[in-house]
Amino acid sequence: MRGEIISVGTELLLGQIVNTNAKYLSERLALLGIDIYFHTNVGDNEERLKQCLKIAYERSELIITTGGLGPTVDDITKETIASFLNLPLVESEEAKQEIINFFERIGQKPTENNFKQALFPAGSKILPNKNGTAPGFILEKEGKIFVVLPGPPSELIPMFEEHVYPYLKRFTSETIKSRVLKIFGLGESKVEEMVRPLLQGSNPTVAPLVGDGYVTLRITAKGKEEEVYEMISQVEKKIREILGDYIYAVDDEEMEEIVIKLLQKRGFTLATAESCTGGLLAKKMTDVPGASKVFNLGVVTYSNEAKEKVLGVKKSTLDAHGAVSPETAKEMAENVRVLAKSDLGLSTTGIAGPSGGSPEKPVGLVYVGFATPEKTYVKKLMLSGNRDRIRTRSMLHAFDMVRRYLEGRQID
Repeated sequence: MRGEIISVGTELLLGQIVNTNAKYLSERLALLGIDIYFHTNVGDNEERLKQCLKIAYERSELIITTGGLGPTVDDITKETIASFLNLPLVESEEAKQEIINFFERIGQKPTENNFKQALFPAGSKILPNKNGTAPGFILEKEGKIFVVLPGPPSELIPMFEEHVYPYLKRFTSETIKSRVLKIFGLGESKVEEMVRPLLQGSNPTVAPLVGDGYVTLRITAKGKEEEVYEMISQVEKKIREILGDYIYAVDDEEMEEIVIKLLQKRGFTLATAESCTGGLLAKKMTDVPGASKVFNLGVVTYSNEAKEKVLGVKKSTLDAHGAVSPETAKEMAENVRVLAKSDLGLSTTGIAGPSGGSPEKPVGLVYVGFATPEKTYVKKLMLSGNRDRIRTRSMLHAFDMVRRYLEGRQID
């Protein structure tokens, strides 16, 4: 079954509301094996909505609309669909009574325009709304299925789960599943070059995407539930053989979660000393539940004076090499490790911009220090982008050094 989603609302086009409904519906429909090929946003305009319906009617079997079911004059979805299909609007006594009951529960009286929400195209299967006054409906005509849902997620999601999902489930016996592999240390073009033969498959498919400082490969398969995981696993195995330890996480896992799991597994503790990242390493660590068992201390020493007085970085080091130097990064990592009595120490010092750079030390120059019981590593980074991007990439490089060490891999 081919489907598409038409999201109705001028507020979507103006950017006043983020369209989370389309994401949610696509994810749920994928579990049913329904291919969603198009997302369309359209304003509260009858002619433009009719144009969208006409296009969707010609190319899809399932057409889902969201929004435009309210009581005001700009809520035109039902009326436009009825006109498009040449169907009269018929009042539902049951829906009307539900509207009356809703207003009684909140101690108010409905106005006349509220009863507009009790009108439906003839032949509709009405979907009750337990969380609002706008019922949805399902309508089948000439081999096409229209599913019409309210816009507020608090109303749409329960309605879809209780009524639409079971209704659509009987049309398909397949599912669509995906697995996302997260890759750090290789650019998108390099990843694509290395796995290019696997990008040609039709089922499963493999698609590269760029994240915030990392690259992902999304493996998607369609078939019987018991088949798709095996299909995905076979492709994932091939990708792992090619990319090896550049793959650091799967699906929703983040770099800091992987690091904390590895620290817990090894029984190690970590302390951080930050300058250019301004506490980002500590924030990411403490965002993860259970971090207190492995994260001892985090300090932000932004000035040279703080580096000297709090961390004990030698004045001679700062005078001779400056705050942004491999020597300072080394002492920061080593000294915070001693200060916190932790197994590992991690530091960042650099120039995140947009100002503060020089020909010798340009914006984007960052040094990451990583002190272990055996030795101290220092990594030089030359990063590009705005201040947030430089900080985020610095954080990822820092945690990747810890990850590689804990996994017994080579630190680049």
